[in-house]
Amino acid sequence: MSNRRTRVIVKPRQIAMYLSKTMTHARFRNRRRFGGRDHTTVLHAVRKIEELISGDQKLSHEIELLRRLINE
Repeated sequence: MSNRRTRVIVKPRQIAMYLSKTMTHARFRNRRRFGGRDHTTVLHAVRKIEELISGDQKLSHEIELLRRLINE
């Protein structure tokens, strides 16, 4: 929910946006949950994480683990 843009916060926020976007069919309405970010920021986050996943197998496995934990 933070507005900060430090690296420690940005990547987890992007992953959360990616998971939110890819695991639900809901539109991006509740921006407060992601620090008031708008739709284009979510699109950027999704593309960025997709790009990182394709080049980083460790991140890919971590995100897959998060998916499984969320679905349980």
